[in-house]
Amino acid sequence: MDIVHLARERRTVKAYDSARRIPAGIVERLRELLRLAPSSVNSQPWHFVMAATPEGKERIAKAADAGYQYNAPKIRDASHVIVLASRVEPDAAHLQAVLAQEERDGRFINDAAKASQDGSRKSYTNLHRFERKDVAHWHEKQTYLALGTLLLGAAALDVGATPMEGFDAAVLDRELGLREKGFTATVIVSLGYGGDDDFNAKLPKSRLAEDVLFTDI
Repeated sequence: MDIVHLARERRTVKAYDSARRIPAGIVERLRELLRLAPSSVNSQPWHFVMAATPEGKERIAKAADAGYQYNAPKIRDASHVIVLASRVEPDAAHLQAVLAQEERDGRFINDAAKASQDGSRKSYTNLHRFERKDVAHWHEKQTYLALGTLLLGAAALDVGATPMEGFDAAVLDRELGLREKGFTATVIVSLGYGGDDDFNAKLPKSRLAEDVLFTDI
């Protein structure tokens, strides 16, 4: 697999073939990619809501119907849709759950290593919570790391994807009950296969030149 070739060839799907479904085995691999995504100090401050049925996709599409109508068909016609949500505030129970999972997975050679990891994660969390006062934004940054993992992974699995910020987060949070769980919707990703009317599939990719983007020192 040539990862640069994948990045060069992938396109954001603008119109889906509503009749095509992603095979179950590939869906499971996409879910695992999200589960394995990196995050700062392994904080994993996210939650993913996946819709695979017309009813589920309709619930998500409600957030695009008012003001973002151009995104609604990409939600309704896709095979699967994922809402990537970010934790709004630090949660002691979540941090403890992450630490306990790390211990079960054999991450700590002794109690000192466990205490060090716990202290490091709490230190960064408190830095963004009390000093920089941007903890929600910091959590959102981690969710975008998961987004990048999903997009490139989808390309590797020959699945089309469309990341969308054009939606009403208040509507989606209410529909999915996210705020009651301490989360807010950050980005929606539709997944599936482009239809014949997907104009973007036929257009050349455009990015700034390397000499504009890089400075070598």
